[in-house]
Amino acid sequence: MPPKTVPAETAAATIRAGGIVAHPTEAVWGLACDPLQEAAVQRLLALKQRDACKGLILAAGCIDQLTAFIDWDALPGGRRGAVTSSWPGPYTWILPATAAVPAWIRGDHAGVAVRVSAHPPVVALCAAFGGAVVSTSANAAGAAPARAPEQLDATVLAGVDAVLAGDTGGLERPTAIRDALTGAVLR
Repeated sequence: MPPKTVPAETAAATIRAGGIVAHPTEAVWGLACDPLQEAAVQRLLALKQRDACKGLILAAGCIDQLTAFIDWDALPGGRRGAVTSSWPGPYTWILPATAAVPAWIRGDHAGVAVRVSAHPPVVALCAAFGGAVVSTSANAAGAAPARAPEQLDATVLAGVDAVLAGDTGGLERPTAIRDALTGAVLR
């Protein structure tokens, strides 16, 4: 039986209060929290059993929601256009991070992984929250990702504070991750 779901406004209020929300992404179900609340991020990492050194992806509904996190001036000429022309869409880029990006988001990396989604539930969540959110797959590290709410692992589901209403976008694979400095595909 699928879990009870909430609208974007309720999910955003949960995130603002330091909670974790399960939400549909372009391909799989994800976990979202406020990237600037360390306790929420640490709780999310523990729930996923994910090593903090790997870093996390920030998802946004529009490019303006990423302004505080991206150092566009550190990109070589022409690379910004390559990144922005792929958005909104299912493309995650590793971009030079500003000093505002906490270590608990970057992990052991100098850059920050970001995506401007076109997926309506992600866009609605970010609009209601008023900014970018952490977005990582809603499964324990190494486990298969959930493609439907009824596939969410019971342990993961028990650790979230809300489940955003909606469906995944139907992509077969999680979004590609590219290095914005070189264009190299990392995933």
